[in-house]
Amino acid sequence: MSLRVNNNREALVAHRNLVRNDQKLSKSLEKLSSGLKVNSAADGPATLVISENMRAQIAGVRQAIDNNEAAVSLVQTAEGALTEVNRLLIDVRQRAIHAANEGINDDAMLNADQSEIENALDAIDRIAQTTQFGRKRLLDGSRATTGSATDVIETSQGGKVLEFVRASASTSGSTDQGFAVVVTQNAKQATAEGVLTEEQVKAGITLSVRSDGKLATYTTSNNDSVKNAIEGLSAVAERAGLSVEIAHSVGIEDTEGSFNIKNRLYGSNHDVQVRSSAAGVFQTLEGEKTSANQEVTFIGTDVQGTINGEIAVGQGQILTGRKGNPTTIGLSVRVQQDVELKQVIGHVKVEQNALAFQVGANEGQQVSVAMLDTSSTQMARSLVNDSGFTSLADVDVRTGQGAQDTIRMVDRAIEELSANRGELGAFQRNTLESNLSSLRIASENLTAAESTLRDADMAQELTEFTRNQILTQTATAQLAQANAMPQNILTLLSTQ
Repeated sequence: MSLRVNNNREALVAHRNLVRNDQKLSKSLEKLSSGLKVNSAADGPATLVISENMRAQIAGVRQAIDNNEAAVSLVQTAEGALTEVNRLLIDVRQRAIHAANEGINDDAMLNADQSEIENALDAIDRIAQTTQFGRKRLLDGSRATTGSATDVIETSQGGKVLEFVRASASTSGSTDQGFAVVVTQNAKQATAEGVLTEEQVKAGITLSVRSDGKLATYTTSNNDSVKNAIEGLSAVAERAGLSVEIAHSVGIEDTEGSFNIKNRLYGSNHDVQVRSSAAGVFQTLEGEKTSANQEVTFIGTDVQGTINGEIAVGQGQILTGRKGNPTTIGLSVRVQQDVELKQVIGHVKVEQNALAFQVGANEGQQVSVAMLDTSSTQMARSLVNDSGFTSLADVDVRTGQGAQDTIRMVDRAIEELSANRGELGAFQRNTLESNLSSLRIASENLTAAESTLRDADMAQELTEFTRNQILTQTATAQLAQANAMPQNILTLLSTQ
């Protein structure tokens, strides 16, 4: 055995192991005290990068959950107000039906009905102005998607050609000029053409008209003229509730005359079916004369065209931006007259004020919903009526026609309100609440994944701590032994 004084190799080895074991013991203490196996980038650079990104995602998901819950509360606030507006509209309709009972009502009763209607409309306007979520007004039109249309052509019929109908929360806002509208096919009404002779009338023939599921039948008599027969068919159709117009230019003395039966409504969803017990009264689709009891069906045509260069779906006179269109999805305009095809007929301007909610943890994960303007001046607009009412605010039940038109106006307002409530309900159920369930599951899974990467296994770390503690104590003891070995030199010196 060699003994050295200047360099104690055994002490150096023991010291090196003591330092290493002490460092491991310190790491074990750090992991046990923090509960994390990665406390700094040095503990696992790749793991740290992944886990920090996951922590950001988890925080975003948790905030998105809060956002969704707040959005649900907002929608429920609006829904509660719309429920009350709907109740008030039902009251208005009830008063209008009472006022339409002309055989009993006197002026005092009509004035009372009108006063009650005006009070209900005032209440509706008050709800529209005061319904808020925090400081944000919901039903005054400031959170709606609004628009307007302008014509760039004139037609021989005169009047307005293009009308803005509606836009959805998904519709993009337009420039100041608006979206260009081009028509490639005009909307048409289903129309049947016929020719009636005095001989056929005197023989006693049966004429039938069916439209949109309703049937009207008229049988001529020996006392009928051609004109009376056509007008008799028209009267029967009106009493049966058919939405058709029967036009003719037959004089009382005429022994033959042409007429047409036209559906008042446009588009392929509305038809006219005609039949005669005598041959030759109506024309087929090919322009030939019909045979006896041959039924012929005529169907209207839907408008077709583009909005902002994007193909739109036509239904009757209304063009609607289809799903998948980047800018015009949900935008609807009405083409009110026949126009020259394949040229710009007008522009529609859209202002997008829909409420946008951040419902995801990442950029661009937003959804929007538009609120209906429930002011009486904005509901049931553009509904054609004989009283000249331009909106629900104008209704007056003090005349028989006014009462009838008020019923129509209120029905339109209820239809608009119910549609918006349906959209809000679907938005809450299918978008917000469904997204909430998905976010909560994502939060659980992301947290579990991040825990796997970063959280310490306490049982394993306690085992490592015990091992490192024993090794440290052992290294300390061995360092003491190594330091004691040079003492043997003194023993050698003392023997001299």
